[in-house]
Amino acid sequence: MRLRFRRGMVRGLTLATALALPLALAPTASASTPGLPDVLANAVAHKVTGKNVNKHLQKFQEIATANGGNRAAGTPGYDASLAYVQDKLRKAGYRTSTTDVQFPISWEELSPPVLEQTAPDAKTYVTPTDYVTVQSSGSGDVTAQIQVVDPVLPPTPTPSSTAGCEPEDFTGFVAGRIALIQRGTCPFVQKATNAKAAGASGVIFFNEGQPGRTDPFVFDIGEWRFGIPIVFASFAVGTDLAEPAGTTVRLKVDAKTTVGQTKNLIADSRWGKSGEIVMVGAHLDSVPEGPGINDNGSGSAAVLETALKMAYVPTKYKLRFAFWGAEELGLLGSTQYVAELSQAEQDKIRLYLNFDMVASPNDATFLYDGDDSDAEGAGPGPAGSAEIEKRLQAFYDKRNLPYEGTDFDGRSDYGPFIANGIPSGGIFTGAEGIKTPEQAAKFGGTAGVAFDPCYHAACDTITNISAAALERNSKAVAYTSAFFAFDLSTIPDRNAAALMKKSGAPTGHSHSHHGAPAE
Repeated sequence: MRLRFRRGMVRGLTLATALALPLALAPTASASTPGLPDVLANAVAHKVTGKNVNKHLQKFQEIATANGGNRAAGTPGYDASLAYVQDKLRKAGYRTSTTDVQFPISWEELSPPVLEQTAPDAKTYVTPTDYVTVQSSGSGDVTAQIQVVDPVLPPTPTPSSTAGCEPEDFTGFVAGRIALIQRGTCPFVQKATNAKAAGASGVIFFNEGQPGRTDPFVFDIGEWRFGIPIVFASFAVGTDLAEPAGTTVRLKVDAKTTVGQTKNLIADSRWGKSGEIVMVGAHLDSVPEGPGINDNGSGSAAVLETALKMAYVPTKYKLRFAFWGAEELGLLGSTQYVAELSQAEQDKIRLYLNFDMVASPNDATFLYDGDDSDAEGAGPGPAGSAEIEKRLQAFYDKRNLPYEGTDFDGRSDYGPFIANGIPSGGIFTGAEGIKTPEQAAKFGGTAGVAFDPCYHAACDTITNISAAALERNSKAVAYTSAFFAFDLSTIPDRNAAALMKKSGAPTGHSHSHHGAPAE
């Protein structure tokens, strides 16, 4: 519905008239009129209905049905989904653009790897008993000195090594050397990322050393762009290479990664300050196994309908809507998007709202735990995340609807935003986790059953949603997006936040069970 506005008075505003008033005045009024952002946000939420959101889900289902049953990245089903969303947004007046996203199609090792000590002794190690190639490793043939990174030797009785987990672990690392990194308590991909940034010409991981953690094993690190050889050795080989200082090895991996390409869709509103961006996102791709109507047609459809209803609302701050590609392959769309932004462009994004699975059939309402009040282990989000959580809580509290906190555990596209200090929040209605009796009493539904029994399966179709969850959570998407588009008074300024240390929150993608294992 296209809304037309004329100039008039702000005072005496009611929910029924909120979207009919001269919202061209609202950006000015919002900063000085208590309660106005909340009223405007509720008015926008009132316009977003589950019925209209479901129309987009029906279209996603039609697209999947016509294109092999899915909407996965790199497939015609995904391309058609993006075209549908982009057409809707363009017609509503948004400035749309796409950004390229690369993803690995296949990886193969073309010849046996080589790991041999050349100094101070000549020694050849044997695969697979002594070491194995890490899948997704880059190719390379390097002879260089070893530099061991912060090991715990001898190992503690239980896993405790944080070797390579922080960039500071590589202080004093000499570029061009081969990093020798002990297995420990953070993902391998995190260690390799830090090693690459420090200038390592190759990486040798070695097992930590406790019982059951001594031998090499094959795993996929989930990142193919390091461009350096990476292997995983036994604890015995690792300790052999760790001393003496100056040990030199030859490390060779001969492998090939075939890369595909897909796109993110970005839509900027025509209203608001260009240097003050409220970003709202959802991943548009499904897994290859099914059409992905709940995961994540539901979030995409809710964000799309919110964007359409806000297209003609003159907001104080600029809204940017993102539809991510290749999330199911490891948050690739959002990760590559954030990485390609300059620091100045990152700092314009005052906050990021993420909506991934908002209509699970056996749903619960989980709000990302911005203040770590649930203390489940991941820690709080960057400064401002607690305020996002509180705003969502206010929406549900006003309607007497229950909710619980859920960790920022790296399972969705907020990952690269919080890793770069951008406050984040959002809604999640559950995936493969099992609903407890306490949650069934609180939210309804069936205890002992997954929140989404069709998670990542062919049965994630148009019938695999809760209409009630879609209705209330789509309104929450609209409310939160609109509120912050008018009022950022509780969110720290990004330029000031940029001076602070970036968040150490996890960014690995366990949501789709791809990528490197947690160690």
